[in-house]
Amino acid sequence: MYEWQRQIQQIVDEIDQCIENYNDEALTLRRLSRKMGYSEFYTTRKFKEISGMPFRDYLRQRKLAFALKEVRDNEKSFLEIAFDYGFSSHEAFTRAFKRMYGVAPSEYRKKPRPVVLRTKINPFDRYFLGLGEIGMVKSTEDIKTYFVTIPDHKFLHIKNNQSNGYWDFWEKQSQIPGQDCDTISGLLDSIKGKLDDDGGTKTDSSSGQAMAYISDPEGRLCDWGFLRSECYGVRLPADYQGEVPEQMRMIDVPEAEYLVFEHGPFDYEQENRSVEEEVEKAMASFDFSDTDYQYDTTPGRVIYFYHDPERFWKYVRPVAKK
Repeated sequence: MYEWQRQIQQIVDEIDQCIENYNDEALTLRRLSRKMGYSEFYTTRKFKEISGMPFRDYLRQRKLAFALKEVRDNEKSFLEIAFDYGFSSHEAFTRAFKRMYGVAPSEYRKKPRPVVLRTKINPFDRYFLGLGEIGMVKSTEDIKTYFVTIPDHKFLHIKNNQSNGYWDFWEKQSQIPGQDCDTISGLLDSIKGKLDDDGGTKTDSSSGQAMAYISDPEGRLCDWGFLRSECYGVRLPADYQGEVPEQMRMIDVPEAEYLVFEHGPFDYEQENRSVEEEVEKAMASFDFSDTDYQYDTTPGRVIYFYHDPERFWKYVRPVAKK
C-alpha cells in the first residue's frame, strides 16, 4: 500500500506540473497509467482508494482551482482561461466554475470572496503514515537567530485550545463541520493578499498558510511552560477588508518585536525530526542575558510556525522588554 501511495503522489505532482504549464495533452489517465505500468482501470481504482475521490474529479477540481486564481488576479479573457485549462468553450468553463464555486467567473472577478479550492493532496506523507524517517540523518545546519519588528497585521484562523501537535490539531478539527484540513486550506488558499504568500499564482496549499500558537489562559499547558491554543491560518494586511468565513476568526495583531529561530532547507524524509529537535533546543537554551528582551507570553500574543522543507523550518516568537 505504501508503494502505491508513493506512486499516486507522483501522479499528483505531475498533475500540478502539467496544469501549471498548461500542458493539458499530458493529463490523460492513459498516459499516466502507462507511465506507471498499470491499466487505466487499476490506476483509477487505486487513485480513488488512496485519495478518496475519482481521478477525473480531482483533475477537474485542480484545474478549476488554478483557473480561479487567474480569474481573480489578472485581466485575461475568460475564453483564454477556459482554453488554458482544457475547457472546450467559455460556456463550458462558466458552467463548471459556477457549479464548483456557486458564482460565475465574471461575478467572482468583480467581487472575490473566500471559496473552498481543491488543494493538492499529499497521499504519501511519511509522518502521517507513521513511517518515520529514512536513516535519521543528523542535520548539521546551524540555527539562525535574529530579532525583527513585525508591523501590525491581521490573523485569520481557526483555533483549538486542547490539541497537542499538528496531526492532533487536524484530527480534532475534522470533528467540527467545515473545519477539516481540506476545507480550511482551500478557503485560505482562495484569499488574495496573504502576507506570507510565496506561491504567486500557483495553487499551493501551503502558500501563505501557517500554524500558530496563541498565549491563551483557556488553552493547554505546553512544553514551553505556558498555556496556549493551537491555530492554523494566514497573516493579512492591517487594512484587509475582505469577507471572513463564518467558521474562522480574525484578530488584530499590533506591531511588536519578535525573535526568529530559522533552520534552512532540509531533507524532509531524513532530517525532519532532527531539525525539530535542533530548533527546539535552540529556543530552550537561548541566552537573553546580553539583550534587553525576554519571551512574551502575555495572553493574546501569537507565535508563528513555518514548515517548508524546501525553504526553512522557522519559529517567530514574540518578545518584550525586560
